[in-house]
Amino acid sequence: MKDEKENEEQAEDISPSEIVEKIKELGQTNVPEAPESNIHVLTIIGQVEGHMQLPPQNKTTKYEHILPQLIAIEQNPKIEGVIILLNTVGGDVEAGLALSEMIASMSKPSVSIVLGGGHSIGVPIATAANYSFIAPTATMTIHPIRLTGLVIGVPQTFEYLDKMQDRVIQFVVNHSNISEKHFKELMFAKGNLTRDIGTNLVGVEAVDYKLINDVGGVKDAMSKINELISKVKQGNDL
Repeated sequence: MKDEKENEEQAEDISPSEIVEKIKELGQTNVPEAPESNIHVLTIIGQVEGHMQLPPQNKTTKYEHILPQLIAIEQNPKIEGVIILLNTVGGDVEAGLALSEMIASMSKPSVSIVLGGGHSIGVPIATAANYSFIAPTATMTIHPIRLTGLVIGVPQTFEYLDKMQDRVIQFVVNHSNISEKHFKELMFAKGNLTRDIGTNLVGVEAVDYKLINDVGGVKDAMSKINELISKVKQGNDL
């Protein structure tokens, strides 16, 4: 009886406009709230938006929103670890590399999970964490750098593209166990992708190529982040 009265009192406290807003955003009135935790969950979904604003119908992750969050996580003594949830088609190369470098340079333990997809620039973001997981049905597309819009057809343009591509390759190689040779083979493979050059890895294939550490989901990520937090508390290196 007591619980019913409390629920009724809480329902009365919520204004009709708040209920309508919740239904619009989430399709339900009561949303389960996570308890205060020492682990922060960061989501990178849709397309990574960089210096150019994407159309409003695109689901995006704005890198200027994520960068301050990472600084806040680093400074907050209550937060001891970060879980990064990835379901991205890729996006702006420099913005993606900025996020990757920020995640990799954090002092607090981080674990990434590729859910659905971690394509293109999502690959270095996934490998930037201290430990990475991929869901069995998730995919990762590795392909050369591509540009959209006007391109000046001069040797300097291709040289710039090559240098940018090399930055991505070096980051992934330095933050995963895949060799540069194997990563380039996957990147420039022909016939694996329709109308394009590159390779699509599904779940365990990404682990077999040593791009991702393990196949797993939320339970595995939570177990791993707690293990890494314990290591840090004991004064051990990650």
